[in-house]
Amino acid sequence: RERLEKSGQRSITALVDISNYVMLEAGRPTHVFDLDRVHGGLEVRWAKKGETLKLLNGNTVVLDESVGVIAETKTGAVESLAGIMGGDSTAVSLETQNVYVEAAFWHPLAIQGRARRFNFSTDAGHRFERGVDWETIPAHLDRISALILEICGGQAGPIDDQIINVPQRKPVTMRIARAQKVIGVAVAADEMASIFTRLGLTHTRTGITTADGGDAFIVTPPSYRFDIEIEEDLIEEIARIYGFDNIPALPPIARAAMHAQPEGTRSLHELRAAVAACDYFETINYSFVDKAWEHELLGNTDPINLLNPIASQMAVMRSSLIPGLLAIVQYNVSHKADRVRVFELGKVFKRDASVTDGPLAVAGITQPLKLAGMAFGGAVAEQWASQKRTADFYDVKGDLAAMLPDGAHFVAAEHPLLHPGRSAKIELNQVTIGWIGELHPKHLSRFELTSAPIVFEVEVAPLQQRSLTVHGAVSKQPLVRRDIALVVANSVNSDELVDSLMAGAPAFVRSVDVFDVYRGAALPEGKKSVAIRVLMQDTERTLADTEIEGACQQMLSKAQEQHGATLRA
Repeated sequence: RERLEKSGQRSITALVDISNYVMLEAGRPTHVFDLDRVHGGLEVRWAKKGETLKLLNGNTVVLDESVGVIAETKTGAVESLAGIMGGDSTAVSLETQNVYVEAAFWHPLAIQGRARRFNFSTDAGHRFERGVDWETIPAHLDRISALILEICGGQAGPIDDQIINVPQRKPVTMRIARAQKVIGVAVAADEMASIFTRLGLTHTRTGITTADGGDAFIVTPPSYRFDIEIEEDLIEEIARIYGFDNIPALPPIARAAMHAQPEGTRSLHELRAAVAACDYFETINYSFVDKAWEHELLGNTDPINLLNPIASQMAVMRSSLIPGLLAIVQYNVSHKADRVRVFELGKVFKRDASVTDGPLAVAGITQPLKLAGMAFGGAVAEQWASQKRTADFYDVKGDLAAMLPDGAHFVAAEHPLLHPGRSAKIELNQVTIGWIGELHPKHLSRFELTSAPIVFEVEVAPLQQRSLTVHGAVSKQPLVRRDIALVVANSVNSDELVDSLMAGAPAFVRSVDVFDVYRGAALPEGKKSVAIRVLMQDTERTLADTEIEGACQQMLSKAQEQHGATLRA
């Protein structure tokens, strides 16, 4: 009992203690049945779907065809979870008179993951799923029987030795030249043979040159070495015993060549740096999220469920990065942070029947890379030079617009996670690539937030594409500015209005930008006034007044044709 306690095992009863003691000695678990409580014989089989078993720990588990069991032959009742834990109905106690000791080899593939499926772990399962020695089972039974007779008394019965199917230990070939090349040291063949001998590995040396690499050792792994299956396993053993300290640390001699990065593609590192430069901190979250987040926040009624989640609140794969960022903001706010700006670049997971299996793909699931960010609290850190104000939609829109490719537009739209009327989708070539907006008020109480953060999520692939810089001569001619106030319907998008003006502009128009929007008195109902700044310049000559006025008329005609725009009186 003292030895068990020093080994981290608590004492239970004499029979259980003996079983645990020999398990620590031999590395193989055993199980002791109360023979008087077994009806008929015992058989090993796969469980039947729906069968139940009350275990020694008091839990009752529901079994299926993938779990091995030991069952009674007479009643068919399951008495033990094979290689993991015994059943309560045949457990030994202080009143036990007759016992049946089971020492078996359970194949690792038949044990791996079974205990975790039932949310517990055992010493037996831990050992069997890694492999145990099957050749010493009779000696193991002799040892445990001797201890039972010595401590508990009684009389030993015969051994029922059943050898049905055990793994075959196939010989593994290790090429001497290959081992020397991988290790980086010319370890002598005699030294290799000595190492195999010291490790108890039966080996022979071919001594001949073969087409695939020359002289080699053929090693037959013993029954207790489940970790030796391929040539690299033997090379590892050579390096380990030879001594890593004896392997010199030499610099590589390969000629390294730097590959040029395409100028039109922004790397993920550059993208992260660009977002960080806008005062956002990067976070890394789990890809597993709470199922309720998918249902309630994103309206995803069919998320991708995990077969074996590590926790109940991490049961499905995320289809958006935003809920994870909300949890980060909630955590920081609960610790008295009044300004939080975070972002994450990572994959999301959605169902897509068109996706097929591949090296980095799973059939039926698309895994796009997304960039999401969130700003909560002040637009800038509190300071003397700037009046305190809360970050709004346009602050975050400006941060995001600096990273979007040319041609991207913000279009007013609604999203289940965002505030109606304060959200927009991001379009590129009439395809939605992301969303931006203020968090919906109904989600504030769930995350214990006093004000709504501004969030965005956009696909990474379009962000990586950028236009190449085009160099031009600096004009010596004066820059001409014209301000135009256009009256349009409230439904007209400012980006679309600017695009229509640019479509009708001559080549010397440098930029067209909105600098003010007015709604109110002196305007017809349902209308707004959009003030636009037009900059014009030619690199070769000074623009004439007629050219300037003609350009303004061309742009106005285009805006009037597409959006019914009129000049404000």
